[in-house]
Amino acid sequence: MKRLKLGLILLLCNNIFAQNVTKVTFLPDEYWWGGVVARGSQMPYIEPLREYNLATQNDNNQVVPFLLSNKGRYVWSDYPFKFSVAEKEINISSEYENVVIHAAGKTLKEAYLHACKKHFRPSGQLPDSMFFTKPQYNTWIELMYNQNQEDILTYAQSIVDNDFPVGILMIDDNWQKYYGNFEFKPDKFPDPKAMTDRLHQLGFKVMLWICPFVSADSPEYRFLHSKGYLLKNRNGQPAVINWWNGQSACYDFTNPDAAGYFVSLLKKMQEEYGVDGFKFDAGDNIYYTDNNLVSYKKDAISVDHTIAWAKIGLEFSFNEYRACWKMGGEALVQRLGDKSYSWDALQLLVPDMIAAGLLGYAYVCPDMIGGGQYGSFLNIDHNKFDQSLIVRSAQIHTLMPMMQFSVAPWRILNDENLAIVRKMAQLHEKMGGYIMSCARESAKTGEPIVRHLEYSFPNEGFAECKDQFMLGDKYMVAPMFTNGNTRTVKFPKGRWKDDQEKIYKGGQTVTIEAPLNRLPYFEKIR
Repeated sequence: MKRLKLGLILLLCNNIFAQNVTKVTFLPDEYWWGGVVARGSQMPYIEPLREYNLATQNDNNQVVPFLLSNKGRYVWSDYPFKFSVAEKEINISSEYENVVIHAAGKTLKEAYLHACKKHFRPSGQLPDSMFFTKPQYNTWIELMYNQNQEDILTYAQSIVDNDFPVGILMIDDNWQKYYGNFEFKPDKFPDPKAMTDRLHQLGFKVMLWICPFVSADSPEYRFLHSKGYLLKNRNGQPAVINWWNGQSACYDFTNPDAAGYFVSLLKKMQEEYGVDGFKFDAGDNIYYTDNNLVSYKKDAISVDHTIAWAKIGLEFSFNEYRACWKMGGEALVQRLGDKSYSWDALQLLVPDMIAAGLLGYAYVCPDMIGGGQYGSFLNIDHNKFDQSLIVRSAQIHTLMPMMQFSVAPWRILNDENLAIVRKMAQLHEKMGGYIMSCARESAKTGEPIVRHLEYSFPNEGFAECKDQFMLGDKYMVAPMFTNGNTRTVKFPKGRWKDDQEKIYKGGQTVTIEAPLNRLPYFEKIR
């Protein structure tokens, strides 16, 4: 009898924590992508992938409950699931539902478009056109936590003086008095309205870094707690979230009143200071995994907070996110997470950008040029500093939907290399009309702007290609990712014209010269 009771107890416990398990066995010559933008370099999933939990992990970037294959199959769930890959099989487990495999066609493109139409239909809206037609400049690398009016204006003027195209200027973290406060530090910004006015006169649009966190024991903290706008612990007190800048309370944006109040603060900033938009940092699912968190939405899980944070950005045509959950097809700018200053990191940019596109994020920026790790740019020894890495990084950005500078090229490059990077910024501006046309098309169809060659040219042997990409349906780009001057390019069928007017017949692999001053790209002419 005791054994029977024990068995019943174990059975009940197992049912409470039961997982719905789905096994996806690869078809012959089938390849799979998806789930995690930051795992783009591991896609398609050929090598084993340890179990990844979309509810508790995001690798500093976007995650989507979506996997798709070049055989027209896909998996979608409205909820986060765990998945792993081993021996030509994907194992998916979900606490919420039995995840179903859908057959939607015979190609990667057909799988994507079917899922897009059903699960993340494009909104028809776009972020501001300047994101696609001009470079962006972020003050993080040059100023770090010393954001101040004088140096920001100097940085902006240097962009103009060095003949770089003006564009969007993002003022990064630490402009405000403290987190949750929306006043400029008076000692660092004596006249912030005059600063934004001057930046506008120079031709820039201005964005401010913000986050959902609130410094404890501040007037804002006490007010927000009194209104019920903060996440709580089970004892009814504001929860304390550990994040990269310390410990803070956090807005509960599952509460529509909290979200509305926050938006009103941002719009007040726009009215008072002339700010054009905001860089929405954090929102990562990892900050909302504590089982003791109590939110306005009673059944909220981690990713509900991520998506609630993302929806704030829809109120502003100038926005940027680094972490997201679903929201494909929406008018949100996404950026890859900060990369290090290394050739290895450079090789992640194209596969991660391709992954972002395949997960529904068309309006993406590939990190900051040279990477967002500021330590790489402190106390530079110009005799040892590898300038070619900056040049190649800029070239990868050039024919992406967006390009973003942070480290000042004129500070770290010699005249020759500076001229190359300047030319790349000008080329991006020149191609802005075409990139904008791709963005408009994406807003209608949901198609990626940066496309995997397998997506554009199915069954031509491109499934494992990670170092070339299509920009829309017209240009194939083959940047340099290593410290060299030659590379091989595999051409799809058809005829292709390179940046030097040379014609190539498709269906062949060619070794080309790519000196430091050349970004190889090819226009499809038939």
